[in-house]
Amino acid sequence: MLNAALSEFHSGYRVYSVAALKRIPFALNTNDFHFDTEIIIQLLTAGQRIRELPIPTYYGDEICHVNGVKYAVNVAKSVLIARCQPMGFLYDRRFDCAPAAANAHDEPKLDVPSLHSAVLELVPAGVRVLDLGCAGGSVGAALRRRGCHVTGDDRVAPDPGIELDRFVLYDLNRGLPRIDFCEYDYVLLLDVIEHLTSPEGFVEELRGALRLSPSTTLLVSTVNIGFIINRMMLLLGQFNYGRRGILDLTHARLFTFASFRRLFQQGGFRIRTDRGMPGPFQLMFGDGSISRALVALNKTLIRIGRGLFSYQMLLVVEPLPSLDYLLRQANAQSAIRSDGAEV
Repeated sequence: MLNAALSEFHSGYRVYSVAALKRIPFALNTNDFHFDTEIIIQLLTAGQRIRELPIPTYYGDEICHVNGVKYAVNVAKSVLIARCQPMGFLYDRRFDCAPAAANAHDEPKLDVPSLHSAVLELVPAGVRVLDLGCAGGSVGAALRRRGCHVTGDDRVAPDPGIELDRFVLYDLNRGLPRIDFCEYDYVLLLDVIEHLTSPEGFVEELRGALRLSPSTTLLVSTVNIGFIINRMMLLLGQFNYGRRGILDLTHARLFTFASFRRLFQQGGFRIRTDRGMPGPFQLMFGDGSISRALVALNKTLIRIGRGLFSYQMLLVVEPLPSLDYLLRQANAQSAIRSDGAEV
């Protein structure tokens, strides 16, 4: 289960460096006998090198005090938690020791049924796109290759090799960047809302930036806290944040379909359409027959109950005409009629 190449799991010497120990939180480990399992898991997760030194197995008097069944259960439990943690189902600080990427973004999912591929279908070629919180810029770069003019924004620079027409380095938790939003046909806000400390204030500010541009279309997405896995885990008394997934440690606010729609409706936007997206099974199991079958099953279940089976939610919204816009249109129409009357 750990993809380890150890000849034996619990006997023999393990040889690793002091530097390796400094990279793992072994001080958090149990004081029980399955400490040996936890430190092996930590070293493997951290990508550290372990060498085996074979020795004759010897058990001292302490073996008489070991409950073999309890020990086996604890070993299996630790391994299961470690395997589920990268999938976002469980989280334990002891096993949060994987090397962090220099530019830690979600992997782009452009060629499989996913949020990103859905966005590429919804945005026509040749339009002007503002990608707020572009997270590496992969979606924006794909749109640019289709002839769109793309401006990206994020608090970290795009990934190497990503080309956008313009990039603005800015943290959206400080509000909106100094960009003329009325210049853009589409605004993308993909998996950004859940990272903001005040989504309501941000949506209100966004509405103000688009008050004179009711024709701009927004594509906004977030994870669904009502996903069936989360409900089942909560039923079992588990609500664990982790490195990724719906309960990502960086998520400040979480939504259901109803609360996500309400966020934009009460912020002055009209919901044109909404849809549920399947889970990222390709990231868990690779792009093979198993993941494709699970995606197909998930899409069928979403049609039955999207609030229960959607992993992510995607809204297509547009700003309602503001008072400033209506007054400007009324003045323009009055001027046209006045000119006609004079003629």
